[in-house]
Amino acid sequence: MSKEMIEALDALEKEKGVKKEIVIEALEAALVSAYKRNYGQAQNVEVDFDDKKGDIHVYAVKEVTDEVFDSRLEVGLDEALKMNKGYELGDQIKFEVTPKDFGRIAAQTAKQVIMQRVREAERSIVYDEYSQYENEIMQGVVERRDNRFIYVNLGRIEAVLGKPDQMPNEDYQPHDRIKVYVTKVENTTKGPQVFVSRTHPDLVKRLFEQEVPEIYDGTVEIMSIVREAGDRTKMAVRSTDSNIDAVGTCVGPKGQRVQAVVNELHGENMDIVAWEENPADYIANALNPAEVVNVVFDQNNDHNCVVIVPDDQLSLAIGKRGQNARLAAKLTGFRIDIERESEAGDIQSKFDEVARNRILAQAQADTPAQGATTPSPADAKPQTPSATPKPDQADDAGTADAKTSSSSDQAE
Repeated sequence: MSKEMIEALDALEKEKGVKKEIVIEALEAALVSAYKRNYGQAQNVEVDFDDKKGDIHVYAVKEVTDEVFDSRLEVGLDEALKMNKGYELGDQIKFEVTPKDFGRIAAQTAKQVIMQRVREAERSIVYDEYSQYENEIMQGVVERRDNRFIYVNLGRIEAVLGKPDQMPNEDYQPHDRIKVYVTKVENTTKGPQVFVSRTHPDLVKRLFEQEVPEIYDGTVEIMSIVREAGDRTKMAVRSTDSNIDAVGTCVGPKGQRVQAVVNELHGENMDIVAWEENPADYIANALNPAEVVNVVFDQNNDHNCVVIVPDDQLSLAIGKRGQNARLAAKLTGFRIDIERESEAGDIQSKFDEVARNRILAQAQADTPAQGATTPSPADAKPQTPSATPKPDQADDAGTADAKTSSSSDQAE
């Protein structure tokens, strides 16, 4: 080795960010292997690399003993004292055993191992750099695509965008710049792998953090967020400052803030609603833009409720293909059934009937079949007060196609 090697190590550190100490450690380990392989020695060997001059020295390490059983590993105390009167039993003594032609052999043998260690070090650096972006947004450029994945260039690494994480309303082409949510960073045998998403609900959350300073600083909190990517998101927010309207703050002056998020997601609808501690108020807000007359909770199961709406609001409350009611249920964590005001009647009586029928059906299922007759559908199937949308009700929600809506549409 020579000064050229030192210069190469310095260049590697500057250009690749790989510490010289890491490469030298790998080099010394490779040279130990090269020595043992080429010279057939079973000694305890150490290799010292002079990072100033580029010189290499090979040492056989022997232990000082009373009696020598293996001269490759041990040296007698008498012989050790001839070299230095300070040696004692158990001391380790280094004997230089550098072969004359070792430089050539070592250079050839060590090259592949060094490059492998360098690649490992580079992978570790890349992993450390990108793992800190887990659960965050990054901007990248679409590089290429195949039948399964979109590959996004994030700088020093190519991220993977799988089919479930691709927006159904987006067509990704090479050179497109897109923002992605980093779901996972793995350190694999092939190197670091970054998995990203355009459909994750937290992508919307992070986008709002970028657009709304009050969310970023904690004045406005996102309490819950649910999403059918490419179509609609519902987000519940609250303010920690009574003087700040959470919904209006997220919408922004003339809707600029919410529109920036909508544009980034290529037209995905955004429903921003006020989170309320009172479940009835929260559920009513979650069904926005529909009006709600009343919310009745099942006394037998307080996570079931029936929402009563004006007759002309039923389709709007249910939404296109049931989407509005479905997202509201996910947002609030309640099972929501919706009924027209004119057909509501005594809701709790219906809840009680459902409970009785459920208990009866379970009892019949648990009863031995001896002599039993098959119950009629009317007896075995519980009747629920659910307002399952009829086809004409589920598809005619007139305002469900609006790009943005909130309980404070006029907020400025």
